[in-house]
Amino acid sequence: MIEENVNEILKNDGVIAFITDTVWGLGCLPSSEKAVRKIYEIKHRDGKKPLILMSDEFYNLFDYLKQPIPKEAQKLIKKHFPGALTLILEKSENTPDFITSSLPTVGVRIPDNRVFAEICRNIEGRVLATTSANISGEPPALTYDEAVKYIGDKVDLVVKDYGCVAGGKASTVAGFKDGDLIIYRQGDVEIC
Repeated sequence: MIEENVNEILKNDGVIAFITDTVWGLGCLPSSEKAVRKIYEIKHRDGKKPLILMSDEFYNLFDYLKQPIPKEAQKLIKKHFPGALTLILEKSENTPDFITSSLPTVGVRIPDNRVFAEICRNIEGRVLATTSANISGEPPALTYDEAVKYIGDKVDLVVKDYGCVAGGKASTVAGFKDGDLIIYRQGDVEIC
């Protein structure tokens, strides 16, 4: 279904825009420092703000995370993945500092969106380093036309939405400090 050249674009340090269950995103391969720098340039993003890693299946993210994953996090993963929850977890040595702004943690998410899942199934490693598709400080793109208008001339490909619709509300961002749950941003998912 998706554009056949997605994997080639990404392997050549490309940046793509794509729909998720929440808002449109920008992404590249986590191994491409050149593409990550390009994302920061496109968005005019502060270099201290990390990107997050997204995939179609949580097991694709294991190599990027310190093991074992805390039990509290596992419960949230079982309950809310796929979905509009970004979890901040300790990263492994496989997660490049240029993605996380040298922080010891990395955000991970599994969007509940069939187009995004198909992109992942068609690329090497099945993981993207991502952020929202917009200029920093501006509203994120919610439609294909908005993605094209906001950043279409700056990315290598805007993947068609194939009839999927973004929900419009950002993901909830949560993490743990000393075993306690912290909500960094309240989004679409309510955690009790």
